[in-house]
Amino acid sequence: MKSTRRTFLAGASVLGAGSLLIGAGMGRFGRAWAQDAKTLVFAAAGTVTSSWDPSSHTIAPQITAEALVFGRLTKCLMKPENPGEILPDLALEWKVIDKHTLEYKLRQGVKFHDGKEFKAEDVKATYEYASQPSRPASAWYPGQVEVEIVDDYTVRLKTEKFGYPALNFWYVSAFLPILSAKDVADPNILKQRPNGTGAFRYEATKGDQIVFKANDAFYDGKPEIDTLLWTYVPDANTRVLGLLNGQYHLTERLEPEQYKSLKAEANIVTNSSLSSENKYLHFRCNKPPFDDVRVRLAAVHAIDRAQVLAVVGEAAKASSSHISPVKFGYVDVPDYPKYDPELCQKLLAEAGFPNGQGLPEIEYITSVGFYPKTREYGELVAAMLQEQGFPVKLTTLEPAAWEEQIYRRADGQGPGHIIDVGWITGSPEPDLVLRPNYYSKFALINGINDPEIDASLDKERNAETTEERLKILQEETLPLLAAKVPSLSLFSSVFLRAMSNKLEGAYFYPNGPIDLSKAKLG
Repeated sequence: MKSTRRTFLAGASVLGAGSLLIGAGMGRFGRAWAQDAKTLVFAAAGTVTSSWDPSSHTIAPQITAEALVFGRLTKCLMKPENPGEILPDLALEWKVIDKHTLEYKLRQGVKFHDGKEFKAEDVKATYEYASQPSRPASAWYPGQVEVEIVDDYTVRLKTEKFGYPALNFWYVSAFLPILSAKDVADPNILKQRPNGTGAFRYEATKGDQIVFKANDAFYDGKPEIDTLLWTYVPDANTRVLGLLNGQYHLTERLEPEQYKSLKAEANIVTNSSLSSENKYLHFRCNKPPFDDVRVRLAAVHAIDRAQVLAVVGEAAKASSSHISPVKFGYVDVPDYPKYDPELCQKLLAEAGFPNGQGLPEIEYITSVGFYPKTREYGELVAAMLQEQGFPVKLTTLEPAAWEEQIYRRADGQGPGHIIDVGWITGSPEPDLVLRPNYYSKFALINGINDPEIDASLDKERNAETTEERLKILQEETLPLLAAKVPSLSLFSSVFLRAMSNKLEGAYFYPNGPIDLSKAKLG
């Protein structure tokens, strides 16, 4: 039977209440085993891939895991009041030499986990290897780059040979992990075991659990947490129950009603923060019916984002932009497509599908257990589309299976027609979102191939000043994406977390990673 928004919303209210009761009622039971003050157990919502090479993927949970192990040239805390602030990490100073050159003065006395001293050769090896177009994560980079070694502790990033300004790395350098030159020389080593300069070193993987140990030689002092157990727990209720019964110290990506319930728990501390993640519905733009912009726009005009926000609650913030408010260049686009059933029907008729007649079955793929409320608002969105004549089939998968469906494959195609996914990066740099998703060379999920979008992305990338670039982003690039909708940005995510009140000193980055270098368990 075809669902409607009315029947769905009634069901969602019951489901929300049930989830709340489960979290509150069962949390008092179970045997606590995470009692060692030197061992922290993190219940993670996502898993990692089989490769520890950071250039081999764009998977958000793995980026969170890698942040424990790897250092970067700089750090960006991305606080909403000052998202562009840059702080030292492996580089202590940085400056613009000319249009195509950035210089970094490196921290001395830092060692990789295998004991090798960190030097300029490692920055050169990392950037020149990972920015190669053949690397799966090369879309993180504005382009290829050459690194000049001035001395053991000074490097210059040079982009003239590749035709774009070096200023594009100003924020990106806060996101890209620094690898050992010795490991880069043998990529098989990178895949098997991460070797960074971060506060924690990789010890072992045991089933769904990863063991990290404190780095005795960490440049900012050995962490008080001696052992960090990363435990993959795909079900949100299980994560909450484990936190309440003492099995876990920290968990992430809570459902809104769980977050509200946990606020009332005396031994639990909750945390919420605006993230650098937007949630999108990506249309597979390189196969019917969404290869036609009119059909994409029709689908967008069928979706009432205000109702989606009502379902997601505290885990979302309204926005009308393809980037998060903590990104450089963010603006709410004035003409962002809005809910308009009449315009939806007009566009469908113009595209040759009056009232949806003739459309193929459309598979909408989403996850459950990683992002809040995806099943609930997925059912709502499917019902909205069905009301306008789109024959939608909703497929709901656990995170590991869903991750296998997200990206386009070797033939350029991907499963399904609409993909629900977030995109999150640890830098204010907007191109970390825009180029991987909307530049034809990459278009990792939606497969858009649009010369006009490419030209706009190149134009903003090649701007010689931040002021000029800001203007292009806000007045040209973001409005163009809104007009051609290779994806619909539903909202900006608000991260909901909870932890034991014994845990102090954790810092939560807006892209998911957690700085536990100064944390302790009381």
